[in-house]
Amino acid sequence: MDNVVSVILGGGRGTRLHPLTRPRSKPAVPFGGMYRLIDIPVSNCLHSNISRIFVVTQFNSASLNRHVSMTYNFDAFRDGFVTILAAEQTLETSDWLQGTADAVRKNLWHIDPANPEDVLILSGDHIYWMDYRAMLNMHRRTRADITIATYPVPIQDSSRFGIMQVNSEGRIIEFKEKPETTKEIDGWELSGEMFRTKERDLEGPVVMASMGVYMMRYGAIQELLAPDTGSDFGKHVIPRAIHTHKVYAYPFNGYWEDIGTIESYYTANLALTDPQPHFALYDPALRLFTRPRFLPGASMREVYLKRAMVCAGSRLEHGSIEHSILGTRTVAKAGVRLIDSVVCGADFYETSEQLEYNRASDRPDVGIGGDTVIRKAIVDKNARIGYNVRIDPPDNCPDSDGDGYAVRDGIVIVEKDAIIRDGMRIPV
Repeated sequence: MDNVVSVILGGGRGTRLHPLTRPRSKPAVPFGGMYRLIDIPVSNCLHSNISRIFVVTQFNSASLNRHVSMTYNFDAFRDGFVTILAAEQTLETSDWLQGTADAVRKNLWHIDPANPEDVLILSGDHIYWMDYRAMLNMHRRTRADITIATYPVPIQDSSRFGIMQVNSEGRIIEFKEKPETTKEIDGWELSGEMFRTKERDLEGPVVMASMGVYMMRYGAIQELLAPDTGSDFGKHVIPRAIHTHKVYAYPFNGYWEDIGTIESYYTANLALTDPQPHFALYDPALRLFTRPRFLPGASMREVYLKRAMVCAGSRLEHGSIEHSILGTRTVAKAGVRLIDSVVCGADFYETSEQLEYNRASDRPDVGIGGDTVIRKAIVDKNARIGYNVRIDPPDNCPDSDGDGYAVRDGIVIVEKDAIIRDGMRIPV
């Protein structure tokens, strides 16, 4: 789209996704076996003919930098780029990015040379397909200063989102960021029947939630992001803007998931194994772009598979995989059972010399050793899990931290590069 640039916000420390975000920023977290979360908003932009994209990040950006630089390279005849904007010190400011609005404010001097008419501001940790051209058309037709993509959510979930009241013309007249009680948004309810689809049956009253997708006129950004206007879009900028500028809602009723917790991350991944997943990776018109790896097909010898995704370069033998995702280069030895689990795979194959070193140092190989059972777990990249290990959290398992693993929301997370010795039982 002409005269539109996109700014993807990488988020803060991502503490609710620890330990997955301990070695990387939130947009760099693996997804679906072979992708990163950042690939979703970037792919949405490219499918919408937006090819000038900035990714703003602050914490642990090395992995994200590497992925973006190796993935999104445009030829010399195309006016496009995907550029990382890391938090930096300048003559004007030396502090960290303080929030979503502050992240855009401090990077306006990078955006200004692109001479945009409108700026599309996105979150880097959501799962959805959207054609932003329809949103832009409405934005310009209504001559809006800000257009916010909205999503119907049950009123009992309102405390997780920015909630808005919309008049009959689609203009936002009230906005409340993460209301603590439903009394704060009394009278804003709509009937769930209005948003019923064959994929989503909403019962009872719903409210309109912000998706964290903003189409903003560039002139309005410059007005609204003055130094004293607050650091966050939801808490400060939007509530003030609805009284001084034209702010409209763009209704979206497709599949959308906010990856804010380990549980939501785990559920969204395993939902890809459904017979008809809401987030369609097999639609030829909606390719999810990522880094090409030039790997061989998965090798499987006498393996039982049920509702499973096995990515390229994996090597499995004499095992059982049920309701699980195996990322690129996953190695599972004989007798492995995987149930309700997400395995992120590995960044490399080990050489014969490295395998000999593992034997000499009594270190497990990268991958999953034989006769190991893993249930309800997320295994991060390059983990070394030995033989006869059992990872099987009981119901209502409390959060805890161990050597190379953690338990969050009843799910075991084996950390990146962790070493889990032969015979271990997790949780202990």
